[in-house]
Amino acid sequence: MTPTQLRAYSAVVRLGSVKQAAAHLSVSESAISLHIGQLRRELGDQLFSRTAAGLAFTPGGLRLASRATELLGLQDITVLEVSAAGRGRRLLRVGASSLFAEHAAPGLIERFAARADDLDLELSVRDPGAFEALLLSRTIDIAVGPPPAVLDPALAARPVMNYRVVVVAGPDNPIVHLRPSAAQLRDQTWLLGPSATASSGAFPDLLARLGVPEDRQQIYQSNAAALEEAKRGKGLAPALAFAVAPDIRNGTLVQLPSPHAVLEAGWHALTLADQGAPSAAAELSRFACTPRAIQAMMRGAGAKAGHFRPSVHVTLWS
Repeated sequence: MTPTQLRAYSAVVRLGSVKQAAAHLSVSESAISLHIGQLRRELGDQLFSRTAAGLAFTPGGLRLASRATELLGLQDITVLEVSAAGRGRRLLRVGASSLFAEHAAPGLIERFAARADDLDLELSVRDPGAFEALLLSRTIDIAVGPPPAVLDPALAARPVMNYRVVVVAGPDNPIVHLRPSAAQLRDQTWLLGPSATASSGAFPDLLARLGVPEDRQQIYQSNAAALEEAKRGKGLAPALAFAVAPDIRNGTLVQLPSPHAVLEAGWHALTLADQGAPSAAAELSRFACTPRAIQAMMRGAGAKAGHFRPSVHVTLWS
């Protein structure tokens, strides 16, 4: 099997048709069919067949789909590792939920990177629902965010930090003088960062628990931007208690005194359970739950550019 054959097959699996796979890879349909035919002959398996409902994959075809993604990911990381090794450096790719990336990752990365002069870290914001696939495909080396509902046996999880989510409003918002019920909270305008749009996490859980309708939700480019609007009295904003503690102390924000406006949550570090995980990923997983790391995350120190290379991922929504 060649990487070209696997890449063609992986595209067919992902897109559901030979035509779309050819367009995605900028090759002809006959080239895709040639690669698929070569795989069929080599493996002695039909892999998939066309039906009225689309492509139907054989058990062997499904197994190859999983292996193809893994092998291509290993190829990509090998290229990166060889290149980095030639420069005398290691690269650690960290995937993080939006909430962790905004509030805790900078301090953690600065403190961890300071321990190794030969280590570069790349941070990308990812949906927690994609953590498992990204780790198994070796697209990232470690993921930090909300714990998965069910942990894949191929992955290892380590608790990093527990935190409290509170709901805040500006001092001029009339609701700060109430002890609002769940129904009263539900009817307010909610000012949210991108973390509220994730498939899982503390903010989506709070909104779901209260049953806040979508037409009461306003999404901003960051949680910090949402909090600034809350200070102006434009609505309510969920926030990490440690992140808004200074604003509550100086009176620019008020925490709502309601049991419905508090949520306990935590972040976990996920890595591959076998020896396929880079040693730096295991080191970061262990370090992230230490008192020094937690202090750095809560302090929110900026990362040093020499060690931290942010990988920007922009999500658009309507």
